[in-house]
Amino acid sequence: MRKAIHHIRKQPEHIKRHILHIAIIICAVILFLFWIYSLGTTLTNIDTRAKISQDLKPLSILKDNLTGQ
Repeated sequence: MRKAIHHIRKQPEHIKRHILHIAIIICAVILFLFWIYSLGTTLTNIDTRAKISQDLKPLSILKDNLTGQ
């Protein structure tokens, strides 16, 4: 690991910036994938589905009043 850090330190500034941008993009993709995974497990939970349907009931009543049903 030390050799890699020393090798990067010896590179010109524009190469260091490219490495930084690539590292940031990789971290962002990893965080996005974790977020998508956790969102999927949260939405498949039965308790969460029940809570979501209860939260949306007032909106369905409002929709029914607006459409005249």
